[in-house]
Amino acid sequence: MEGTPVTESHKRDRRQAVLNSQLMKELMETSDEEESDQDDLEEERPKKRAYRGQKQSRRGGEGEKESTAKTKRPSKNAAAKFDIGTSSLIEIIKNKPKFVGEAALKWLERYEANPVDGLNELLLTMFEACGVTLDLDEESYMELDVDDVVKEMLSKAKQGLMEDYLGAKKDGRMFKENLLSFWDTLVCESQEGALFDQQLMEKVMDYVIALSCTPPRIFRNVATLIGLQLVTSFVSVAKTLGQSRETAQRQLNAEKKKRKEGARIESLNKQLSEKHEKITMVEEMMRKIFTGLFMHRYRDVDSEIRQACISAMGSWIVSYPSLFLQDLYLKYIGWTLNDKNPEVRNSSIGALQALYEVDDHVPSLSLFSARFSNRMVEMADDVDLTVAVNSIGLLKQLLKHQLLNDDELGSLFDLLIDEAPQIRLAVGDLVYDHLIAQSSEGEDDEDLTGQLERVLRILREFCADPILCDYVIDALWDKCSAMKDWKCMITMLLEDTTSKELNEEDTTILVRVLLASVKKAVGEKIVPSTEQRKSNFLPKAQKEAQENRKREMTLAMVKSHAKLLRKYLADNAKVSAIIEIGMYMQLELYSLKRQEQNFISVLQLIKDAFFKHGDENILKTCIKVLSFATNESQGDLQDSANQVIKETADDLLVKLRSAITQAGESEDDYSLTVNLRRLYQLQLAVNISDNHLFTDLQGILNDYSNLEDEVIRLVLSNMFLHLAWGLKSIDLDNPDDNLVKEVLTKRDKLMEQLQSILNSLLDSWQQDDARNILTCTMCAILSDLWSLFSQAKLEGTKLQALSYCPSKQLLEQFWKLCEYRLSAPDGSEEEIPEEPQAVEYMNEKDAVVSCAAKLIAHDLVPKDHLGPALLSHFILHGKIVEETVKQLLTQVKKYSKLEDLSHIYLDAMKRAYERHIEDVAGSDEDVTRSESYVACKELGDRLAGTFFGFQRKEFRPSILGIVKGGIDFALNNAPKRVSFLEVGVLQFAQKLSAADIKDIVTNVEKQVEEMDVDADPSSWQPYFSFVEALREKIARAEPIGKTLYTPRVYSMKRCFQSEL
Repeated sequence: MEGTPVTESHKRDRRQAVLNSQLMKELMETSDEEESDQDDLEEERPKKRAYRGQKQSRRGGEGEKESTAKTKRPSKNAAAKFDIGTSSLIEIIKNKPKFVGEAALKWLERYEANPVDGLNELLLTMFEACGVTLDLDEESYMELDVDDVVKEMLSKAKQGLMEDYLGAKKDGRMFKENLLSFWDTLVCESQEGALFDQQLMEKVMDYVIALSCTPPRIFRNVATLIGLQLVTSFVSVAKTLGQSRETAQRQLNAEKKKRKEGARIESLNKQLSEKHEKITMVEEMMRKIFTGLFMHRYRDVDSEIRQACISAMGSWIVSYPSLFLQDLYLKYIGWTLNDKNPEVRNSSIGALQALYEVDDHVPSLSLFSARFSNRMVEMADDVDLTVAVNSIGLLKQLLKHQLLNDDELGSLFDLLIDEAPQIRLAVGDLVYDHLIAQSSEGEDDEDLTGQLERVLRILREFCADPILCDYVIDALWDKCSAMKDWKCMITMLLEDTTSKELNEEDTTILVRVLLASVKKAVGEKIVPSTEQRKSNFLPKAQKEAQENRKREMTLAMVKSHAKLLRKYLADNAKVSAIIEIGMYMQLELYSLKRQEQNFISVLQLIKDAFFKHGDENILKTCIKVLSFATNESQGDLQDSANQVIKETADDLLVKLRSAITQAGESEDDYSLTVNLRRLYQLQLAVNISDNHLFTDLQGILNDYSNLEDEVIRLVLSNMFLHLAWGLKSIDLDNPDDNLVKEVLTKRDKLMEQLQSILNSLLDSWQQDDARNILTCTMCAILSDLWSLFSQAKLEGTKLQALSYCPSKQLLEQFWKLCEYRLSAPDGSEEEIPEEPQAVEYMNEKDAVVSCAAKLIAHDLVPKDHLGPALLSHFILHGKIVEETVKQLLTQVKKYSKLEDLSHIYLDAMKRAYERHIEDVAGSDEDVTRSESYVACKELGDRLAGTFFGFQRKEFRPSILGIVKGGIDFALNNAPKRVSFLEVGVLQFAQKLSAADIKDIVTNVEKQVEEMDVDADPSSWQPYFSFVEALREKIARAEPIGKTLYTPRVYSMKRCFQSEL
């Protein structure tokens, strides 16, 4: 009956029912995991039947289903494996997670039977969880002072008699979970008695607080975990009691309406008073642990302890706001937003997210939000990616509750162009919800046109840089449905913008949005990404969704593409993006929807744009789309595309020849330049089989003087492409002799032109006339020409007559030209053209280095000169060039002979050293501080660093060759080049074994014996340093007490005496 006091027998019955239920559940789980022994099962019979409705096991064969269910008897079988009564609590917590709850209940029974022994057992378990076993008399724990016991534990810890169960790699996590589960069960199951006896929890809390303030980390960690779990369990108890109190209050109110007095009312009043008193006691225990433990440990030196405190505080506030939802407790979460550990900061953010998730909590958080909102905004740009993303999510919640002003979000919008995609997408979600999806009244705006206009207003801030616009679009695209509404965007572009709010700038931005959305829809990336997964490997559902979006986009563009092109054909800023859309359409839909005429119209308009504009990007886009149409379309569509390409080539040749004729009549080369640029882009895609084209191009160089470098560059590039197409047209199995002779003639004529221009460029560089654009083009064409006609590739084939190997003089000129460009400063007003040989975004110096590296890596030319020359520039031109040379080194080491490798490395060091000697010639300053000396020494370090680990043994002959050759080079002109030992030999010698180094020291000392080192001691100082460093290397490798040899000692005093 409700209101009846709970007797001791009732408590025991309730606890026994819980024990029986939990025991049976755990034993059944154990029986499912382990196969019973059939013989034993036949002998034993279960004492109890399975619970009614319990699902029987169906393991085993079909004919044994019922018998298997009958023969599994978990009670005796499991009890035989583990007896909970004979194991200590700490052993169960460490090793038996399934019995932890039962162990807590059994302990409660023992405590109620004998509180002193039970409390001693519990405290001993706590000490053992801290890793210390005390030898004190258990009966004395109640009388002993807490500080005395803690001191004894500290003494054990100082002696090293301590074990860290939490730090165990294998079982640390399980131990933590079991420990917390034990204390949670203990508190929750003792709420009807032991929890409020004012003895158990008082003693436990005293020890927990005392241990949490001790120096050993493991003591603090375990005590903090227990203390925090106690509060968490107290919260559960308080909530249960609160619900009981509310129920009692409702019953009392209802009863008072029936009668004013009576036993029932008196019982309910008593019950209500008891519940209230218990809640007060529980809250006092929470405050005690908060004051004694949390207030100190939330700023512990151990980040794990700080993180545990903040996570616990967040859960307390959410679970029990009546006590914890106040600034007294909230401020600790705010303070830890500045913690130096990212995991602690992330825990603080997570706690706040859970708080702001509940609308009823928001009014109580207004003061806290005003105080810490600036810090929350700053954390959106946190150095830790996870913290930054979660902080942006928190700001989204603050905006939802109108706790942030727009003025505070200025720095947040800059993160739309952050490199990390997670941050971009998080900010994009926030911006969409706050600025795009919501109208000025704060209601959902279903007008997609209005959404697009708000997107355009945001993009105006970034319109100066198309790449930044792409970053913003990428951040917003996933959530902004208006950016996927093709009809809406096309309609806005086709409307007369003079009567609308859109201006010319907005229209340009909208075209960019349309193109970027098309790319996103078909799975193309519009911003750089480290993710290498391609659309071919997408899950089936994503791939189908992508195909559907592509189909929808194509259907929307089939009739509108031509209209957009007609409207914006003359607009330089928009036409390229509109043309490029054709690259991502399903062309077969033109046939399925019977829109072939629209397809032809689009191609004709693209052709018109090709001849209307001279911008390189527009020309490239036109040819890309026309080539895409010829390759991807079928049937009549493909025939139409091929016809347009042919017409484009014929019209271009007519215009080019007309421009060549006009070039001789006027000084303006614009028409010639533009048509050469068009020819270049067209030849990148198709073969223009005109017999007189090569002659016409050669005539431009022969007939006209004082041509601009841009014209010369385009002429040479077009001649090379024409020659490459000619070589490709030859049948490798059955070559036509006439075609071979024709290609050979054209190659020789091109080489003559290249040689002439190469000489001219070298003369210009010697006269300090930097011609960067033409220099880069010349290096690229020479490299590719030698690659196509390489003797190493064509020798032994039917095209051997076309093989070519440049002379040593020509290779030296080629590298000299490369060196001129590498030595020139960056930042020239000239820009590198988009060559077919150059990688996109590659700077000029890396383009030049790549041209030379390709020839060396693939053995296309003799590398005895070009290889060392290039390696000597390893670290002189920035990270991009350095990475290219590093890749080259990998290839050289992999495919070169050991002897050749030593020559390449040594010659590279000699070249760098000779540059250093030239640089410091005539200088009175300390040469070891010069930039060239430091660069030479660093080059030696980097080259020697390529021999590491087991490679030292593999490349030992090469390293020995480098060291011996370097010593000979240094001593051949001693003491002038003695410093080479220190900057170019020592690093390699230290890669050898101690026995090899001993031989080297012996040999070098013999060579120096015949030289007069006392005549100029300061010049010989690098030699002494070299020998001394090698001796130290040998000494470190020698076993203790054993010496390989007795070294000569060079005294610094002797050197100074000789100087005097």
